[in-house]
Amino acid sequence: MISLPAPYEARMKQLLGDEFEDYLAALQQPPVRAFRVNTHKIRLQDFASVNPFGSRPIPYVENGFYLDYDKIGNHPYHHAGMVYAQEPAAMAPAQCVEIDPDWRILDLCAAPGGKSTQLKNQLGDNGVLVSNEIIASRCKILTGNMERLGLHNVVTTCMDSARIAKTFPETFDLIMVDAPCSGEGMFRKEAVAISEWSEENVKMCAVRQAEILDHAVKALKAGGRIVYATCTFSLEENEKTVDAFLLRHPEFSLMPVNPAVKNATCDGIAFEGCACENMKEARRFYPHKGQGEGQFMAVLRHNGTFCTPARIKPKAKDKIGSVVFDFLDDILTDYDREHVMLYNGNPVYFTPDFAVAKGAAFCCGVTIGELRKNYLQPHHQFFMAMGNRFRRKIDLALDDPRLMQYLRGEEIDTHCQNGWAVVTVQGCSLGGVKVSGGRAKNHYPKGLRLL
Repeated sequence: MISLPAPYEARMKQLLGDEFEDYLAALQQPPVRAFRVNTHKIRLQDFASVNPFGSRPIPYVENGFYLDYDKIGNHPYHHAGMVYAQEPAAMAPAQCVEIDPDWRILDLCAAPGGKSTQLKNQLGDNGVLVSNEIIASRCKILTGNMERLGLHNVVTTCMDSARIAKTFPETFDLIMVDAPCSGEGMFRKEAVAISEWSEENVKMCAVRQAEILDHAVKALKAGGRIVYATCTFSLEENEKTVDAFLLRHPEFSLMPVNPAVKNATCDGIAFEGCACENMKEARRFYPHKGQGEGQFMAVLRHNGTFCTPARIKPKAKDKIGSVVFDFLDDILTDYDREHVMLYNGNPVYFTPDFAVAKGAAFCCGVTIGELRKNYLQPHHQFFMAMGNRFRRKIDLALDDPRLMQYLRGEEIDTHCQNGWAVVTVQGCSLGGVKVSGGRAKNHYPKGLRLL
């Protein structure tokens, strides 16, 4: 039985009125679980024929489904980056705007990466995502999720919002601000959110959210969009923050969300003294009204002329030794040599059309490997992101005992030719091996292995 702080109950009674008892009843139910198919790794129609996790679709997410499976994280499909487990209401903000596949997108408060990976699935081969997290330990988790899903043209950074604005001025077509908040919408899912709640924290969060939004403006291109989201219900952090932002930035307006998201959510609240005349275009997700936790979202559009994504003239690249290209020629069936560059001393695969200053990124593009004396040691991210281009592949069926052996870090038998090879399941990369004489030496990272 969930017990709520008395001041919070009073606030919610005022906010919900006659619906408060329905809200309380919903909090006593188990949280709703969901997952998304990583369409960068596998097509929806192909996944449908092998899907063990649940096929009931989320109405506002084309590749989202409600989860009916325990311990999804242990399944080989999860290890292969075919799926991402995510709370269903949290999927709504990334669906609020129709995304051009060539856009430059910033996810400003990104860890653990749910909205980032969702946004990247909507971008094309030329689109770029910068995924930022201020806390270093959480940035490592964020980068790990990008790596597991094998995503291309992604930059992870570990900065505060002010530094991001200085590093990437007027750069992005879309900025996701999934702002740190008081977490009222997570009470059913995370007990710690209840213990940490206070009215003082609500006010502190609102101040921080305003600062983050003001910094986001500086990184946005003319005509761009900011999707502002929280997982809380308080007016101070939601509609009042949006209203105050629009008063500070008259060059912005509140725009409608995509129809599918609108149909699954409730109108924003026009509080007393609200200056924004169309605050109902903001959206609220309640656990007693929909299948998911609490969520707020609003799309803020810059009223300037919308620009097509700019192409940055490539800078002179550091000279790349033949050892890198010899390695890639041996391993891959095809690749674009213009996308091979050095970043912080090691070769990466990344678009030349987007400039990232040295040292600015935690991870830039796909890390091919680590340069050592006269050879290149491949990185796990290289196998995960470019495995579909490998010449040597070892595809393992779910009932093949070698699959679990590989995930435990053991050597496996193979008829594959000698050299570096990728291990796959349903054609999706799991990781790498070095084959020699019918034995595949395991290079699956120790921290990811099954016990």
